[in-house]
Amino acid sequence: MFSAFVKLLRPQQWIKNLFLFIPIFFAGDLFELQKLQITGLGFIIFSIIASSVYVINDIRDVNIDRNHPQKKYRPLATGAIPMPLGYIIFATLSIVGFLSAYLLDFGFFVVLLAYYSINIGYSFGLKNISIIDLILVSVGFVLRVVSGGILAGVTISHWLIIMVFLLSLVIVLAKRRDDMLESVKSGEAVRASSKRYNMEFISSILTMLSAIIVVAYIMYTVSSQTVDNFNTDKLYLTSLFVVMGVLRYLQITLVDNKSGYPTRILYTDRFIQFTLFSWVLSFYVIIYYL
Repeated sequence: MFSAFVKLLRPQQWIKNLFLFIPIFFAGDLFELQKLQITGLGFIIFSIIASSVYVINDIRDVNIDRNHPQKKYRPLATGAIPMPLGYIIFATLSIVGFLSAYLLDFGFFVVLLAYYSINIGYSFGLKNISIIDLILVSVGFVLRVVSGGILAGVTISHWLIIMVFLLSLVIVLAKRRDDMLESVKSGEAVRASSKRYNMEFISSILTMLSAIIVVAYIMYTVSSQTVDNFNTDKLYLTSLFVVMGVLRYLQITLVDNKSGYPTRILYTDRFIQFTLFSWVLSFYVIIYYL
């Protein structure tokens, strides 16, 4: 039962909530202990609310998941966790998460409520509307960044918002492409919105957005605001690792056809791990030491 409970919460997905730390990193405040602590608490609370959303989504999709090649092993789909208990877990996580958020910071509470509302709407039908489903998931990542900025008292650059939104769109589109491949194998649409997508459309949009991400990042690094903020004009050098990371993700998606689980890619792909580590390290050295 405990193992099924942990699986239901999907802790491996909590890595997405590290986006809360992005504002501190880009602001050069990574070593301010108080900001780091409050953002850490926000990370925990956001993870609790995110897990409540995963639970209600599994409740809503339990019958569909039972016919999915991978999702059929989820606790609610297998019956390892009874449906009534699933509702209790959802309610408990929601109450604990929002009460904690309210006590921590009201602004954070409001953003978290927006994230929660969007995802509840997503679970109850909005995910079946093509394009809207992509936008809502991407907005969720933006709200993570906004939450981190509020908690740390950091002003968020419009460039940062644009890049996070575009990057999350690429990740979601890559996952939709994997859904299309599953649909071809099974002969049935994995999700309702997939009926309004095809491989050519998704591949074209992926290529376009990837190019825009690279251009947006380069423009961010050379903008006068960034140069003045960090007192350096060397950040453009980190673009090398951004290009490498984008190209590798496109390779995984378009060549290897293995983009169905983005978090699994991050945990297992050595090339992605290398480029991410190299980007963080180079960015860190430039803004903190040069």
